[in-house]
Amino acid sequence: MGEDVVARPSLNAHLDVDVAIVGGGFTGLWTAREVLRRDPHLRVLVIEKEVCGFGASGRNGGWASALYPQSTTAVRDAYGDDAAAHLRLTLERAVAELGDATAADGIDADFVRGGTLVFARGEVQATRLRAEAEELRAEGATDVQWLSEAEARERGAVTHALGALYTPHCARLQPAKLVRGLARAVERAGATIVEGTAVTRIVAGDARRRATVVTTNGSVHATYVIRATEGYTPALSGERRSVVPLYSLMVATEPLAPSFWDEVGLRNFETFADGRHLVIYGQRTADDRIAFGGRGAPYHYGSTVEPRFDQSAKVFALLEATLRDLFPSLSGSITHRWGGPLAMPRDHAPAVRLDHHSGLASVGGYTGDGVVLSRVAATAMADLIVDPDAETDFTRLPFVQHRSRRWEFEPLRWLGINAGIGAATWADHHEGRLDTPSRASRWVERLMG
Repeated sequence: MGEDVVARPSLNAHLDVDVAIVGGGFTGLWTAREVLRRDPHLRVLVIEKEVCGFGASGRNGGWASALYPQSTTAVRDAYGDDAAAHLRLTLERAVAELGDATAADGIDADFVRGGTLVFARGEVQATRLRAEAEELRAEGATDVQWLSEAEARERGAVTHALGALYTPHCARLQPAKLVRGLARAVERAGATIVEGTAVTRIVAGDARRRATVVTTNGSVHATYVIRATEGYTPALSGERRSVVPLYSLMVATEPLAPSFWDEVGLRNFETFADGRHLVIYGQRTADDRIAFGGRGAPYHYGSTVEPRFDQSAKVFALLEATLRDLFPSLSGSITHRWGGPLAMPRDHAPAVRLDHHSGLASVGGYTGDGVVLSRVAATAMADLIVDPDAETDFTRLPFVQHRSRRWEFEPLRWLGINAGIGAATWADHHEGRLDTPSRASRWVERLMG
Protein backbone atom coordinates (compact mmCIF):
# COMPACT_ATOMS: atom_id res chain seq x y z
CA MET A 1 0.00 0.00 0.00
CA GLY A 2 2.95 2.34 0.45
CA GLU A 3 1.55 3.38 3.82
CA ASP A 4 3.31 3.13 7.17
CA VAL A 5 1.15 1.78 9.98
CA VAL A 6 1.59 3.92 13.08
CA ALA A 7 -0.16 2.61 16.17
CA ARG A 8 -2.58 4.86 17.99
CA PRO A 9 -1.99 5.51 21.70
CA SER A 10 -2.93 2.81 24.20
CA LEU A 11 -5.55 3.20 26.89
CA ASN A 12 -3.92 5.12 29.74
CA ALA A 13 -6.77 5.81 32.17
CA HIS A 14 -10.00 4.39 33.52
CA LEU A 15 -12.89 5.55 31.33
CA ASP A 16 -16.65 5.78 31.34
CA VAL A 17 -18.35 5.61 27.92
CA ASP A 18 -21.70 4.73 26.42
CA VAL A 19 -20.47 2.01 24.03
CA ALA A 20 -17.19 0.11 24.36
CA ILE A 21 -16.26 -2.12 21.41
CA VAL A 22 -13.61 -4.81 21.84
CA GLY A 23 -11.93 -5.40 18.49
CA GLY A 24 -10.81 -2.94 15.82
CA GLY A 25 -11.65 -4.94 12.71
CA PHE A 26 -14.51 -4.54 10.24
CA THR A 27 -17.17 -5.52 12.77
CA GLY A 28 -16.05 -3.20 15.53
CA LEU A 29 -15.43 -0.24 13.22
CA TRP A 30 -18.67 -0.61 11.24
CA THR A 31 -20.55 -0.88 14.54
CA ALA A 32 -18.95 2.33 15.80
CA ARG A 33 -19.76 4.07 12.51
CA GLU A 34 -23.38 2.99 12.47
CA VAL A 35 -23.99 3.79 16.15
CA LEU A 36 -22.65 7.31 15.68
CA ARG A 37 -24.65 7.82 12.49
CA ARG A 38 -27.76 7.17 14.56
CA ASP A 39 -26.69 9.17 17.61
CA PRO A 40 -23.56 11.33 17.22
CA HIS A 41 -23.70 12.34 20.88
CA LEU A 42 -22.85 8.85 22.18
CA ARG A 43 -19.39 8.28 23.65
CA VAL A 44 -17.95 5.37 21.64
CA LEU A 45 -14.61 3.70 22.37
CA VAL A 46 -12.94 1.02 20.20
CA ILE A 47 -10.31 -1.10 22.00
CA GLU A 48 -7.80 -3.00 19.84
CA LYS A 49 -5.03 -5.27 21.11
CA GLU A 50 -2.73 -4.69 18.11
CA VAL A 51 -3.64 -2.15 15.39
CA CYS A 52 -6.95 -1.80 13.60
CA GLY A 53 -7.23 -4.42 10.89
CA PHE A 54 -4.52 -6.63 12.38
CA GLY A 55 -6.73 -9.73 12.13
CA ALA A 56 -8.86 -11.11 9.32
CA SER A 57 -10.16 -7.67 8.34
CA GLY A 58 -6.77 -6.63 7.02
CA ARG A 59 -5.68 -10.01 5.65
CA ASN A 60 -8.66 -11.48 3.79
CA GLY A 61 -9.11 -12.21 0.11
CA GLY A 62 -10.97 -8.98 -0.64
CA TRP A 63 -14.27 -10.52 -1.73
CA ALA A 64 -17.09 -8.11 -0.86
CA SER A 65 -19.73 -10.74 -1.58
CA ALA A 66 -23.32 -11.64 -0.73
CA LEU A 67 -22.14 -15.07 0.46
CA TYR A 68 -23.54 -16.48 3.70
CA PRO A 69 -21.83 -19.32 5.56
CA GLN A 70 -25.00 -21.40 5.90
CA SER A 71 -26.84 -22.85 2.92
CA THR A 72 -30.17 -21.36 1.90
CA THR A 73 -31.76 -24.73 2.66
CA ALA A 74 -30.47 -24.62 6.24
CA VAL A 75 -31.76 -21.06 6.73
CA ARG A 76 -35.11 -21.92 5.17
CA ASP A 77 -35.52 -25.05 7.31
CA ALA A 78 -34.74 -23.13 10.49
CA TYR A 79 -36.55 -19.85 9.85
CA GLY A 80 -38.87 -20.24 6.85
CA ASP A 81 -38.98 -19.10 3.24
CA ASP A 82 -39.63 -15.43 3.98
CA ALA A 83 -36.63 -15.14 6.31
CA ALA A 84 -34.36 -16.87 3.79
CA ALA A 85 -35.50 -14.55 0.99
CA HIS A 86 -35.10 -11.46 3.19
CA LEU A 87 -31.56 -12.52 4.13
CA ARG A 88 -30.56 -13.12 0.50
CA LEU A 89 -31.94 -9.78 -0.71
CA THR A 90 -30.37 -7.89 2.19
CA LEU A 91 -26.93 -9.34 1.45
CA GLU A 92 -27.24 -8.71 -2.28
CA ARG A 93 -28.12 -5.05 -1.66
CA ALA A 94 -25.36 -4.79 0.92
CA VAL A 95 -22.62 -5.32 -1.67
CA ALA A 96 -23.45 -2.06 -3.44
CA GLU A 97 -24.23 -0.35 -0.12
CA LEU A 98 -20.72 -1.13 1.13
CA GLY A 99 -19.32 0.57 -1.96
CA ASP A 100 -21.57 3.57 -1.36
CA ALA A 101 -20.48 3.78 2.28
CA THR A 102 -16.79 3.74 1.44
CA ALA A 103 -17.32 6.44 -1.18
CA ALA A 104 -19.29 8.58 1.30
CA ASP A 105 -16.43 8.29 3.80
CA GLY A 106 -13.80 9.12 1.19
CA ILE A 107 -12.16 5.68 1.39
CA ASP A 108 -10.34 4.45 -1.71
CA ALA A 109 -10.32 0.67 -1.22
CA ASP A 110 -10.06 -0.35 -4.90
CA PHE A 111 -13.75 -1.31 -4.87
CA VAL A 112 -14.86 -2.71 -8.25
CA ARG A 113 -18.11 -4.63 -8.57
CA GLY A 114 -17.25 -7.27 -11.18
CA GLY A 115 -19.06 -10.28 -9.71
CA THR A 116 -17.73 -13.77 -9.08
CA LEU A 117 -16.86 -16.62 -11.45
CA VAL A 118 -16.87 -20.14 -9.99
CA PHE A 119 -15.34 -22.37 -12.63
CA ALA A 120 -16.31 -26.02 -13.16
CA ARG A 121 -13.09 -27.90 -13.83
CA GLY A 122 -14.55 -31.31 -14.67
CA GLU A 123 -17.96 -32.90 -15.08
CA VAL A 124 -18.43 -33.51 -11.35
CA GLN A 125 -17.94 -29.84 -10.55
CA ALA A 126 -20.09 -28.84 -13.54
CA THR A 127 -22.97 -31.01 -12.32
CA ARG A 128 -22.74 -29.52 -8.83
CA LEU A 129 -22.52 -25.94 -10.01
CA ARG A 130 -25.34 -26.28 -12.55
CA ALA A 131 -27.56 -27.62 -9.78
CA GLU A 132 -26.53 -24.73 -7.55
CA ALA A 133 -27.36 -22.22 -10.29
CA GLU A 134 -30.78 -23.78 -10.81
CA GLU A 135 -31.48 -23.76 -7.07
CA LEU A 136 -30.45 -20.12 -6.73
CA ARG A 137 -32.61 -19.07 -9.65
CA ALA A 138 -35.57 -21.00 -8.22
CA GLU A 139 -35.11 -19.06 -4.97
CA GLY A 140 -35.36 -15.75 -6.82
CA ALA A 141 -31.73 -15.02 -7.71
CA THR A 142 -32.59 -14.52 -11.38
CA ASP A 143 -29.35 -12.69 -12.13
CA VAL A 144 -27.24 -15.78 -11.40
CA GLN A 145 -26.05 -17.33 -14.66
CA TRP A 146 -24.59 -20.63 -15.81
CA LEU A 147 -21.96 -19.84 -18.43
CA SER A 148 -21.09 -22.34 -21.15
CA GLU A 149 -17.48 -23.37 -21.72
CA ALA A 150 -17.04 -20.70 -24.41
CA GLU A 151 -18.78 -18.02 -22.32
CA ALA A 152 -16.69 -18.86 -19.27
CA ARG A 153 -13.46 -18.73 -21.27
CA GLU A 154 -14.40 -15.31 -22.59
CA ARG A 155 -14.62 -14.05 -19.00
CA GLY A 156 -11.63 -15.94 -17.57
CA ALA A 157 -9.27 -18.43 -19.19
CA VAL A 158 -8.90 -21.12 -16.52
CA THR A 159 -7.57 -24.54 -17.51
CA HIS A 160 -10.01 -27.45 -17.92
CA ALA A 161 -13.03 -25.20 -17.31
CA LEU A 162 -16.27 -26.68 -18.72
CA GLY A 163 -18.31 -23.67 -17.67
CA ALA A 164 -18.81 -21.36 -14.72
CA LEU A 165 -21.42 -20.12 -12.31
CA TYR A 166 -21.54 -16.32 -12.39
CA THR A 167 -23.11 -14.01 -9.83
CA PRO A 168 -22.93 -10.21 -10.04
CA HIS A 169 -23.19 -9.85 -6.26
CA CYS A 170 -19.51 -9.45 -5.41
CA ALA A 171 -16.91 -6.71 -5.59
CA ARG A 172 -13.17 -6.85 -5.45
CA LEU A 173 -11.48 -4.61 -2.89
CA GLN A 174 -8.25 -4.13 -0.96
CA PRO A 175 -9.18 -5.03 2.63
CA ALA A 176 -6.31 -3.29 4.41
CA LYS A 177 -7.14 -0.03 2.65
CA LEU A 178 -10.76 -0.40 3.68
CA VAL A 179 -10.16 -1.15 7.35
CA ARG A 180 -7.60 1.62 7.80
CA GLY A 181 -9.79 4.13 5.99
CA LEU A 182 -12.76 3.03 8.07
CA ALA A 183 -10.80 3.59 11.28
CA ARG A 184 -10.03 7.16 10.23
CA ALA A 185 -13.67 7.76 9.27
CA VAL A 186 -14.85 6.48 12.66
CA GLU A 187 -12.49 8.87 14.44
CA ARG A 188 -13.79 11.78 12.35
CA ALA A 189 -17.33 10.78 13.38
CA GLY A 190 -16.36 11.20 17.04
CA ALA A 191 -15.24 7.77 18.25
CA THR A 192 -12.03 7.19 20.19
CA ILE A 193 -9.76 4.31 19.17
CA VAL A 194 -7.07 2.91 21.46
CA GLU A 195 -4.58 0.35 20.16
CA GLY A 196 -1.96 -1.82 21.83
CA THR A 197 -4.46 -2.52 24.60
CA ALA A 198 -5.12 -6.13 25.54
CA VAL A 199 -8.50 -7.00 27.04
CA THR A 200 -8.23 -9.60 29.78
CA ARG A 201 -11.84 -9.81 30.90
CA ILE A 202 -15.35 -8.57 30.12
CA VAL A 203 -17.65 -8.29 33.15
CA ALA A 204 -21.44 -8.18 32.90
CA GLY A 205 -23.33 -5.25 34.35
CA ASP A 206 -26.32 -5.46 36.68
CA ALA A 207 -28.66 -3.17 38.58
CA ARG A 208 -25.77 -1.78 40.64
CA ARG A 209 -22.97 -1.40 38.12
CA ARG A 210 -22.31 -0.97 34.43
CA ALA A 211 -20.63 -3.53 32.21
CA THR A 212 -16.84 -3.38 32.41
CA VAL A 213 -13.92 -4.09 30.10
CA VAL A 214 -10.78 -4.97 32.06
CA THR A 215 -7.54 -4.36 30.17
CA THR A 216 -3.84 -4.43 30.98
CA ASN A 217 -3.89 -0.62 30.91
CA GLY A 218 -7.04 0.21 32.84
CA SER A 219 -10.77 -0.48 33.01
CA VAL A 220 -13.63 0.87 30.92
CA HIS A 221 -17.20 1.11 32.22
CA ALA A 222 -19.92 1.24 29.59
CA THR A 223 -23.65 0.95 29.12
CA TYR A 224 -22.90 -1.58 26.36
CA VAL A 225 -19.79 -3.68 25.77
CA ILE A 226 -19.67 -5.27 22.32
CA ARG A 227 -17.30 -8.16 21.69
CA ALA A 228 -16.14 -8.12 18.05
CA THR A 229 -13.09 -10.37 18.26
CA GLU A 230 -13.86 -13.02 15.57
CA GLY A 231 -11.02 -15.59 15.28
CA TYR A 232 -9.36 -14.32 18.46
CA THR A 233 -12.47 -14.92 20.60
CA PRO A 234 -11.26 -18.23 22.15
CA ALA A 235 -8.47 -16.36 23.98
CA LEU A 236 -11.06 -14.56 26.14
CA SER A 237 -12.20 -16.03 29.43
CA GLY A 238 -15.15 -18.40 29.00
CA GLU A 239 -15.08 -18.29 25.18
CA ARG A 240 -12.81 -21.24 24.37
CA ARG A 241 -15.64 -23.25 22.77
CA SER A 242 -17.70 -20.39 21.29
CA VAL A 243 -16.03 -20.55 17.87
CA VAL A 244 -13.07 -22.39 16.39
CA PRO A 245 -10.27 -20.38 14.76
CA LEU A 246 -9.64 -21.82 11.30
CA TYR A 247 -6.61 -20.64 9.37
CA SER A 248 -6.85 -19.44 5.79
CA LEU A 249 -3.61 -18.62 3.98
CA MET A 250 -2.84 -16.48 0.93
CA VAL A 251 -0.16 -15.70 -1.63
CA ALA A 252 0.23 -12.85 -4.10
CA THR A 253 2.19 -12.58 -7.32
CA GLU A 254 4.30 -9.75 -8.59
CA PRO A 255 2.42 -7.35 -10.95
CA LEU A 256 1.75 -9.33 -14.13
CA ALA A 257 2.35 -8.21 -17.70
CA PRO A 258 -0.49 -6.90 -19.90
CA SER A 259 0.06 -9.88 -22.23
CA PHE A 260 -0.86 -12.25 -19.39
CA TRP A 261 -4.10 -10.38 -18.71
CA ASP A 262 -4.90 -10.22 -22.44
CA GLU A 263 -4.80 -14.03 -22.39
CA VAL A 264 -6.45 -14.69 -19.03
CA GLY A 265 -9.15 -12.02 -19.03
CA LEU A 266 -10.83 -11.08 -15.76
CA ARG A 267 -11.23 -7.70 -17.43
CA ASN A 268 -13.98 -6.63 -15.07
CA PHE A 269 -11.92 -7.66 -12.04
CA GLU A 270 -14.20 -10.62 -11.32
CA THR A 271 -13.25 -12.58 -8.23
CA PHE A 272 -12.77 -16.26 -9.00
CA ALA A 273 -12.85 -19.76 -7.52
CA ASP A 274 -13.69 -23.27 -8.68
CA GLY A 275 -16.07 -26.00 -7.60
CA ARG A 276 -13.78 -27.99 -5.32
CA HIS A 277 -14.69 -28.77 -1.69
CA LEU A 278 -11.60 -27.23 -0.07
CA VAL A 279 -12.29 -23.56 -0.73
CA ILE A 280 -10.00 -21.45 -2.92
CA TYR A 281 -10.49 -17.77 -3.77
CA GLY A 282 -8.69 -15.23 -5.93
CA GLN A 283 -8.80 -11.72 -7.33
CA ARG A 284 -7.02 -9.51 -9.83
CA THR A 285 -5.72 -6.59 -7.81
CA ALA A 286 -5.66 -2.93 -8.77
CA ASP A 287 -1.93 -3.21 -9.56
CA ASP A 288 -2.45 -6.36 -11.69
CA ARG A 289 -1.25 -8.99 -9.24
CA ILE A 290 -3.19 -12.13 -8.43
CA ALA A 291 -4.02 -12.42 -4.73
CA PHE A 292 -4.96 -16.05 -4.12
CA GLY A 293 -5.89 -18.00 -1.01
CA GLY A 294 -7.49 -21.13 0.31
CA ARG A 295 -8.27 -23.36 3.24
CA GLY A 296 -6.32 -26.49 4.12
CA ALA A 297 -4.21 -25.42 7.09
CA PRO A 298 -4.92 -27.62 10.12
CA TYR A 299 -7.05 -26.64 13.10
CA HIS A 300 -4.76 -26.32 16.12
CA TYR A 301 -5.58 -28.17 19.33
CA GLY A 302 -7.41 -26.23 22.00
CA SER A 303 -8.48 -23.45 19.60
CA THR A 304 -4.97 -22.07 19.86
CA VAL A 305 -4.07 -18.92 17.93
CA GLU A 306 -0.38 -18.08 17.52
CA PRO A 307 1.53 -15.87 15.06
CA ARG A 308 3.55 -18.86 13.81
CA PHE A 309 0.35 -20.43 12.46
CA ASP A 310 0.06 -17.55 9.97
CA GLN A 311 2.80 -19.27 7.96
CA SER A 312 2.85 -22.78 6.47
CA ALA A 313 5.42 -23.65 3.82
CA LYS A 314 3.35 -26.69 2.81
CA VAL A 315 0.12 -24.72 2.32
CA PHE A 316 1.90 -21.88 0.54
CA ALA A 317 3.47 -24.39 -1.87
CA LEU A 318 0.05 -25.97 -2.53
CA LEU A 319 -1.49 -22.56 -3.18
CA GLU A 320 1.23 -21.66 -5.66
CA ALA A 321 0.89 -25.03 -7.40
CA THR A 322 -2.90 -24.61 -7.62
CA LEU A 323 -2.56 -21.08 -8.99
CA ARG A 324 -0.11 -22.20 -11.68
CA ASP A 325 -2.41 -25.11 -12.55
CA LEU A 326 -5.28 -22.67 -13.05
CA PHE A 327 -3.11 -20.33 -15.15
CA PRO A 328 -0.21 -22.28 -16.75
CA SER A 329 1.13 -19.17 -18.51
CA LEU A 330 1.73 -17.48 -15.16
CA SER A 331 5.48 -16.84 -15.16
CA GLY A 332 5.65 -14.20 -12.45
CA SER A 333 6.99 -15.01 -9.02
CA ILE A 334 5.16 -15.14 -5.68
CA THR A 335 6.20 -12.07 -3.73
CA HIS A 336 3.92 -12.15 -0.67
CA ARG A 337 2.69 -14.90 1.67
CA TRP A 338 0.45 -14.45 4.70
CA GLY A 339 -2.45 -15.92 6.65
CA GLY A 340 -4.58 -15.70 9.74
CA PRO A 341 -7.55 -17.12 11.66
CA LEU A 342 -11.24 -16.80 10.92
CA ALA A 343 -14.07 -17.78 13.27
CA MET A 344 -16.39 -20.74 12.65
CA PRO A 345 -19.39 -21.33 14.94
CA ARG A 346 -20.61 -24.87 15.52
CA ASP A 347 -23.62 -24.45 13.20
CA HIS A 348 -21.79 -22.09 10.78
CA ALA A 349 -24.30 -19.32 11.58
CA PRO A 350 -23.08 -15.82 12.49
CA ALA A 351 -24.77 -14.09 15.40
CA VAL A 352 -25.68 -10.62 16.63
CA ARG A 353 -26.51 -10.80 20.34
CA LEU A 354 -27.41 -8.05 22.83
CA ASP A 355 -28.58 -8.35 26.43
CA HIS A 356 -29.89 -4.99 27.63
CA HIS A 357 -29.87 -6.11 31.28
CA SER A 358 -26.18 -7.04 31.47
CA GLY A 359 -25.04 -4.63 28.76
CA LEU A 360 -23.09 -7.40 27.03
CA ALA A 361 -23.21 -7.88 23.27
CA SER A 362 -21.34 -9.83 20.61
CA VAL A 363 -21.15 -9.83 16.83
CA GLY A 364 -19.36 -12.25 14.52
CA GLY A 365 -18.88 -15.83 13.41
CA TYR A 366 -18.68 -15.30 9.65
CA THR A 367 -16.61 -18.40 8.67
CA GLY A 368 -14.70 -16.33 6.14
CA ASP A 369 -17.65 -14.47 4.57
CA GLY A 370 -17.33 -11.35 6.69
CA VAL A 371 -16.40 -8.45 4.42
CA VAL A 372 -20.02 -7.53 3.64
CA LEU A 373 -21.68 -9.58 6.36
CA SER A 374 -19.76 -7.71 9.07
CA ARG A 375 -21.31 -4.41 7.95
CA VAL A 376 -24.80 -5.95 7.83
CA ALA A 377 -24.35 -7.44 11.32
CA ALA A 378 -22.93 -4.18 12.67
CA THR A 379 -25.92 -2.28 11.30
CA ALA A 380 -28.26 -4.67 13.11
CA MET A 381 -26.31 -4.15 16.34
CA ALA A 382 -26.49 -0.35 15.99
CA ASP A 383 -30.26 -0.56 15.49
CA LEU A 384 -30.62 -2.72 18.62
CA ILE A 385 -28.59 -0.27 20.72
CA VAL A 386 -29.97 3.07 19.58
CA ASP A 387 -33.65 2.13 19.24
CA PRO A 388 -34.21 -1.24 20.93
CA ASP A 389 -38.00 -1.15 20.57
CA ALA A 390 -38.00 -0.67 16.79
CA GLU A 391 -37.96 -3.52 14.32
CA THR A 392 -35.87 -2.79 11.24
CA ASP A 393 -34.91 -4.71 8.12
CA PHE A 394 -31.67 -5.55 9.88
CA THR A 395 -32.94 -6.53 13.33
CA ARG A 396 -35.32 -9.08 11.80
CA LEU A 397 -32.54 -10.94 10.01
CA PRO A 398 -32.45 -14.57 11.16
CA PHE A 399 -29.03 -14.39 12.84
CA VAL A 400 -30.05 -11.56 15.19
CA GLN A 401 -30.23 -12.89 18.77
CA HIS A 402 -29.18 -16.30 17.45
CA ARG A 403 -27.15 -18.53 19.74
CA SER A 404 -25.04 -21.35 18.33
CA ARG A 405 -24.37 -24.35 20.50
CA ARG A 406 -20.84 -24.61 21.80
CA TRP A 407 -18.16 -26.74 20.19
CA GLU A 408 -17.29 -30.12 21.67
CA PHE A 409 -14.54 -30.52 24.24
CA GLU A 410 -11.09 -31.53 23.08
CA PRO A 411 -9.92 -33.81 21.62
CA LEU A 412 -13.26 -34.27 19.83
CA ARG A 413 -13.23 -30.97 17.97
CA TRP A 414 -9.56 -31.39 16.96
CA LEU A 415 -10.29 -34.87 15.60
CA GLY A 416 -13.54 -33.90 13.87
CA ILE A 417 -12.39 -30.67 12.22
CA ASN A 418 -9.09 -32.04 10.96
CA ALA A 419 -10.85 -35.17 9.73
CA GLY A 420 -13.17 -32.90 7.76
CA ILE A 421 -10.25 -31.00 6.23
CA GLY A 422 -8.58 -34.29 5.33
CA ALA A 423 -11.77 -35.68 3.82
CA ALA A 424 -12.24 -32.55 1.71
CA THR A 425 -8.68 -32.87 0.43
CA TRP A 426 -9.23 -36.55 -0.38
CA ALA A 427 -12.57 -35.89 -2.11
CA ASP A 428 -11.02 -33.17 -4.29
CA HIS A 429 -8.13 -35.47 -5.21
CA HIS A 430 -10.54 -38.30 -6.09
CA GLU A 431 -12.80 -36.07 -8.19
CA GLY A 432 -9.88 -34.37 -9.92
CA ARG A 433 -8.24 -37.67 -10.84
CA LEU A 434 -11.30 -39.73 -11.82
CA ASP A 435 -13.92 -37.02 -12.49
CA THR A 436 -16.49 -39.08 -10.61
CA PRO A 437 -18.33 -38.06 -7.43
CA SER A 438 -16.58 -38.89 -4.19
CA ARG A 439 -18.58 -40.75 -1.58
CA ALA A 440 -17.04 -38.40 0.99
CA SER A 441 -18.53 -35.32 -0.65
CA ARG A 442 -21.87 -35.31 1.14
CA TRP A 443 -20.27 -35.90 4.52
CA VAL A 444 -17.72 -33.13 3.91
CA GLU A 445 -20.44 -30.64 2.95
CA ARG A 446 -22.43 -31.44 6.10
CA LEU A 447 -19.40 -31.23 8.40
CA MET A 448 -17.71 -28.16 6.92
CA GLY A 449 -20.79 -26.20 5.86
